Amino acid sequence: MARQNAAAGFDAPRRGGSVRPRSSYSRDRFGRFTEWVARAMGTPMFLVLLTVFCALWLAWNTMMPESWRFDSAANGFTALTLMLSLQASYAAPLILLAQNRQDDRDRVQIEQDRQRSERNLADTEYLAREIVALRMALEESNAQAVTRETLRHELKSALSELHEESREQNAPEQS
Repeated sequence: MARQNAAAGFDAPRRGGSVRPRSSYSRDRFGRFTEWVARAMGTPMFLVLLTVFCALWLAWNTMMPESWRFDSAANGFTALTLMLSLQASYAAPLILLAQNRQDDRDRVQIEQDRQRSERNLADTEYLAREIVALRMALEESNAQAVTRETLRHELKSALSELHEESREQNAPEQS
């Protein structure tokens, strides 16, 4: 069996053996989670809750009886420092991941805006050319359009030319 798989090459699927189910891990789901964390940590409510948490922690470990305390002020509240450091060590990369996703979305949006601007410019240039062509066609048609006055003037001039020709033709005959 192993020789069959080796002979078939890496481009052929394996035959037999156990088939592991694909994980339901989704990059998009994790990306949405990172954005949710970044949005949540960037709110005034988060800062207020973190401040209240730290104040309660400090108050509990300084004012409660010695047997109830779990973090020592003598050691500089080591557990609180460790928790805040752990929170910061996870928050920073999550925020950076969310920022990278936003940068990718911005890059795509900028590209779409650029393409839309190019289409709008091409459409505008096309419409401008069409308007110029229409104006030129109107000017040509106005120049060629015959109005009543132009027609009367042309007819009068043609009639006067005919009268002159007929006079010239009749004059030699009469002489």
